[in-house]
Amino acid sequence: MQRFYTTLLTGMLYATSTVQAQPNMLVAAGDTLKFTMPQVEIISEKEGVFQRTPGSLTQIPKKEIQLSNPLSGNEIFRKSPGLHVTDEEGAGLRTNIGIRGLDPDRSRSVLILEDGIPVSLNPYGEPEMYYTPAIDRMERVEILKGSGQILFGPQTIGGVINYITADPTLDPTTRLRLRAGNGGFLSTQLSHSQTNGNTGVLVNYLHKRANQVGYVGFNIHDFSTKLKFKLSNKSTLGIKISAYDEQSDATYVGLTQSMFDAGGQDFIRMSPDDRLQIRRYALSATHQYEVNKSMQIKTTAYAYTTTRNWQRQDFVSNGSSNVRPANFTGQIWGDTTIANGAIFMRNSNGHRNRQFEVAGIESRLSYQYSAGKLKNQLDAGVRLQHERAYEQLVFGTKADARSGNMIENEIRTGMAFSAYAQNRIDISHNFSVSPGLRLEQFGFERNINRRHFNNLVTDTSVIAESSVNQLIPGIGANWNVNKQTTVFAGVHRGFAPPRVKDAIDGGGLVQQLDAELSWNYELGTRMQLKNWADVELTAFRMDFSNQIIPVSQSSGGAGAGLINGGRTLHQGLEFATNLDFGKLLKQSYGLQLNLMATYVDARFTSDRFVIQSTDTLNINGNRTPYAPEWLLTAGLTFEAKNGLALRLSANHISAQFGDIQNREMASANGREGKIDAYTLIDASVLYPFKQKYSLSLSVKNLTNERYIVTRRPQGIRVGLPMFILAGFDIWF
Repeated sequence: MQRFYTTLLTGMLYATSTVQAQPNMLVAAGDTLKFTMPQVEIISEKEGVFQRTPGSLTQIPKKEIQLSNPLSGNEIFRKSPGLHVTDEEGAGLRTNIGIRGLDPDRSRSVLILEDGIPVSLNPYGEPEMYYTPAIDRMERVEILKGSGQILFGPQTIGGVINYITADPTLDPTTRLRLRAGNGGFLSTQLSHSQTNGNTGVLVNYLHKRANQVGYVGFNIHDFSTKLKFKLSNKSTLGIKISAYDEQSDATYVGLTQSMFDAGGQDFIRMSPDDRLQIRRYALSATHQYEVNKSMQIKTTAYAYTTTRNWQRQDFVSNGSSNVRPANFTGQIWGDTTIANGAIFMRNSNGHRNRQFEVAGIESRLSYQYSAGKLKNQLDAGVRLQHERAYEQLVFGTKADARSGNMIENEIRTGMAFSAYAQNRIDISHNFSVSPGLRLEQFGFERNINRRHFNNLVTDTSVIAESSVNQLIPGIGANWNVNKQTTVFAGVHRGFAPPRVKDAIDGGGLVQQLDAELSWNYELGTRMQLKNWADVELTAFRMDFSNQIIPVSQSSGGAGAGLINGGRTLHQGLEFATNLDFGKLLKQSYGLQLNLMATYVDARFTSDRFVIQSTDTLNINGNRTPYAPEWLLTAGLTFEAKNGLALRLSANHISAQFGDIQNREMASANGREGKIDAYTLIDASVLYPFKQKYSLSLSVKNLTNERYIVTRRPQGIRVGLPMFILAGFDIWF
């Protein structure tokens, strides 16, 4: 792996030095240029992009993020139709997003990028989101669904989310942002940005800490810097470096049903010695070359490593006999008169230590050309990516032990190659068709060096490998009915590779798993009425031939194996509108109403039999877990001429099931059963002073509603109660 990184970085430096050597093309020193950071965007900000994109999309701008004054990015994602977000710990440190009825667990079915570069642990082998980019650093957020997502990958099922960070500013700008809230929450962000001649720089440092917000206390350091260079009239280079360090007391153990019903224990720390450490270092360089007015080549090289070490105390349910475990601490949570209604804490722990490495290089071509009388735009590219995971399981003999005996040790490696092309053909000035094709090839290997075999810890060398190859076709169409109305439609193949850890079992046997596949369909319209109303309406259908569901502790399982979900069908409607009554009434103030609604019917559509108690149950026709039927959002914003902004928003999530059996009654341990509907109301105020200072105040969950947000990973998680967040910004 070290050799791979060295080769990659050498290539990056060589490409940079080659471009710089071009004569008579550099801008004279001291001339300040306005040029954008070369980076990959999924939704270009160019004029007319909403009329040309063959699929539903959402762009959440900087202004919307500022008005929301979010505690975490989860609040921002709820402003896009089709997205269901579950709060694992309350502070949004780990993102769990499901799109159009897909399971939100660890955002496995969503491709998440930052400035066009993947951020999950291993995008092919283990696409879990244990690290989440901080919304505090973001300029805007892009969300794309439909056939346009085959230009990205490897996930092409649910959609693509791209965090866009701020570019270096033209003039020197320093910003200090302070925010404080309940539970000892304190956030300090300091950034400086400027452009001198043909060089721009942005440096950002974010520190966040809390004694306890919801279930977690944390201490986070987040550093990033962006450099942009105008190498010539045709060539620009962007470099980004980031480092992230998180220490938190995150835990998996949640409430039993009796604890939730009794109340008063919603955020009690049942395992106070649990510790999670996440460290991430990333480096990327993007070079953009304008061959001519019609052709552009953008090449990105990137490498990052993520360490995720998690110390968690052991525990067992009480069962029907209430037999205490051999290493019982004496601490009991819950009701021992109910089988599985109580938790016995054990004087031991497990350290789940993992390190992930990713390195890749991708080149994209954008070419506008004519074929006869037809105008075309070709977007094509290739990518080579290497990834590796190191995993160890260490058993500690005390609840607070920082080390112990290594039980499992393995290495998982993968090499992926992607090639893709999408060609937009302008049949007429108002009608275009965009066929596309993506190729994904992924070879992977699992090397097990130590593992439990027949209840014995054995040093071994079990090596197995497999591969997956998939062609992903798609086609979209856009019809601009008039200047105000666009109709779009598309169909594409949804694809997700099997996770390496699940595709090869602990004995080294290759599980013959097909990639997760679906056919995804969209039909929708975007309308702009005058200058005061925007409307988007989309119908969708996602037909899975086999939805492969990994069984992990985070999804409520035992920690190994697979659930073969079989055929599932997700279909529904998305609606979004923005009404600006200030423009309608030609007033100097702004008064905007945002409304969004998503209806999803996600069900198993083939016979599949499971055991429930002593009965055999066919779940054909059942709703898939964590797929609420309705997601409703409303927001009302008032902006005065002096800059004062007031915001009131509401978010409603309808009832959902926490298991595939669709149990109405909750299990005693709280991990299965129905999750009732809930509604959250937030309010915020923002006031700027002479464009140099601003004050903000927001109240989350204004009505202090108590609700279950999830029954995962191992028990009930209650949503964050009323939370007050105050902020102060200064620019100089």
